[in-house]
Amino acid sequence: MNLLGKNIILTGAGRGIGRAIALEIARQGGALALISRSEQELQETLNLIHVVSPASFFIVADMSKRESVHNAFLFIKKRLDIIDVLINNAGIQGPIGLFHENNLDDWEMNLRTNLLGPVVLTHAVLPLMMAQKMGKIINMSGGGATGTRPNFSAYAVAKTAIVRFTENLADEYREFNIDINAVAPGAVNTKMLAEVICSDKKAGKELAEAIKRQSAGGTDPEIPARLISFLASDASNGITGKLISAPWDPWQTEEYCQNLRNDRNLGTLRRIDNKYFIEKS
Repeated sequence: MNLLGKNIILTGAGRGIGRAIALEIARQGGALALISRSEQELQETLNLIHVVSPASFFIVADMSKRESVHNAFLFIKKRLDIIDVLINNAGIQGPIGLFHENNLDDWEMNLRTNLLGPVVLTHAVLPLMMAQKMGKIINMSGGGATGTRPNFSAYAVAKTAIVRFTENLADEYREFNIDINAVAPGAVNTKMLAEVICSDKKAGKELAEAIKRQSAGGTDPEIPARLISFLASDASNGITGKLISAPWDPWQTEEYCQNLRNDRNLGTLRRIDNKYFIEKS
């Protein structure tokens, strides 16, 4: 139980990957402050983990609204003296379709939820972690962060920004023993998959892949949950500023983890221009 005694904030905890993360962390002994917009879904998650994690509780909050996020943090701060880990998992996918056809209010809402929500919560948590001289922050990235994702421009922009936000803060707070990483969870079948299918032709080339994945099954949500549990634990100490793929990177091996610690460019977003990856002749 390598998270025994750890106090952990988890957003987007009501369903999907968030619920899988909550279950894994609870099994590892962590106490969770669960955040989501749906009280019913939060209660369901809490019911699933309460036997093994009786100190866990939930707060209803909307990650797209700064005041809501701030109030949730104040509530958590009253309950917990120490915050060991922050997991920014909450996210939305829309709008879907060609950019010029997107509703800009929906586009902005995506950035408020996927980017600014984590920014606000991280801004609140960091001073506590600095005072503790320790902490872990884990941000959820995803499709579009390492390559273009046509017809999903808002999501791709937000998730790319999350990676650079992660890398930047990792360098800023390295001296405070705060490890900050991003996770690419893989193609997990969640509510977002149904949104792609319902959007029909607006999803472009992703529609056929989504339909195929719906029937064949995607990445097991326990895979990103285990990676996030690892990054929340002391076993990952010294790994910071990285984007790690749950299904594709060999993060379970000590050799790869040591490479992440020692190679500043491994697991990061960089332009390939003979400066970072290719030796000059």
